[in-house]
Amino acid sequence: MIRGMRWRFDPLSLVWAVALFLVLVLLATVGARWGWLRSFFGDVLAVAWVYLVFKAFIAARVLPLALAALGVGLAVELGQFLASAWHLHIPNRALRIVLGSTADGWDVLAYAIGFAAVLAMEALREALRAVRPTASAPRSSRPVR
Repeated sequence: MIRGMRWRFDPLSLVWAVALFLVLVLLATVGARWGWLRSFFGDVLAVAWVYLVFKAFIAARVLPLALAALGVGLAVELGQFLASAWHLHIPNRALRIVLGSTADGWDVLAYAIGFAAVLAMEALREALRAVRPTASAPRSSRPVR
C-alpha cells in the first residue's frame, strides 16, 4: 500500500477541500444549534474533507486514501474516549470544537458513512469519466457541410 503512494499536487482536490472546510466551519459556528445536522452530518463531511486533503497531496488509489481518512476519524474518536476515561480536558475552546469532547458510537457510524460516501462519489466520478468522450477520440470521417 505504501509503495503505491507518491507525493503530488492536485489543485482541484485542494479547491474542493477548501470549499468543504468552509462548510464545516459554517456548521461548527453558525450551525451550533442545528443538532444532528451539525454533529452527525459534520462528522460525515469531516471524513470526506480529510480524504480530499490527502488526495490533494498524495497520489494513491481511492481505497487506501479513504481508509486513511476513516482512520483519522476513528483516531480522533479514540482520543475522545481516552480523554474522557482519564479525565483530561482540552482548555482551548476552538480545538475542543474541532476535535470534539465526547466519544459517541454515532460518530463512528457517521465516519463509516463518510467513508462509504467517498467510495461512492469516486466510483460515480470514474463511471462518468468512462462514459464521457475524450478530446482525442477519433472523429467521424464524414465531411462537415
